[in-house]
Amino acid sequence: MFYDAITNAHGLRHDPFKALVAPRPIGWISTLDTNGVVNLAPYSYFNAVSDNPHIVFFSSVGPKDSANNVEARGEFVCSLATWDLREAMNATAAEVEPGVDEMALAGLEAAASRMVAPPRVAASPVALECKYLQTVTFPQTEGGPSSNLVVFGQVVGIHIDDAMIEDGMINMDRLRPIARLGYMDYTVVDTVFSLTRP
Repeated sequence: MFYDAITNAHGLRHDPFKALVAPRPIGWISTLDTNGVVNLAPYSYFNAVSDNPHIVFFSSVGPKDSANNVEARGEFVCSLATWDLREAMNATAAEVEPGVDEMALAGLEAAASRMVAPPRVAASPVALECKYLQTVTFPQTEGGPSSNLVVFGQVVGIHIDDAMIEDGMINMDRLRPIARLGYMDYTVVDTVFSLTRP
């Protein structure tokens, strides 16, 4: 099939776009509001965009609490969502009023960060402490106005559970990160293979 992505007249039950650009790692973003209350939310539009310096981004449909908090306080943490934490990650996706601590709501313990104020998810085997760089708001496109924005941060500190390291490398079979597919579907990294570049 082929369809015009501007009019989005695909004729399917659900827009297939998210299912086609997949899997997408989940950025489990923790921030603090101006009153010091923890906000924790999963973002499937998340990734690394540079390794020197280490820069990550997450994209939000409109200025939600996470983006607002990052812009106000200049910091955030991305904890890794793993197979063992999938239910808690999903619980933090609930729509709640500003000022509600989603970390507590999901029964998660907070752990202090070292270089930024927002805490990380204690049970997560990996956390990236980030300093805010900038927000990019998408301009109006052919399909109409956009409320989406992208928040960029520089990773200034990295926590790794020592149990995830084997022979000086991250063991993905132990880590088992989860990622978003389309619709309400997710996947877990449980098969790893290597290819040598030509």
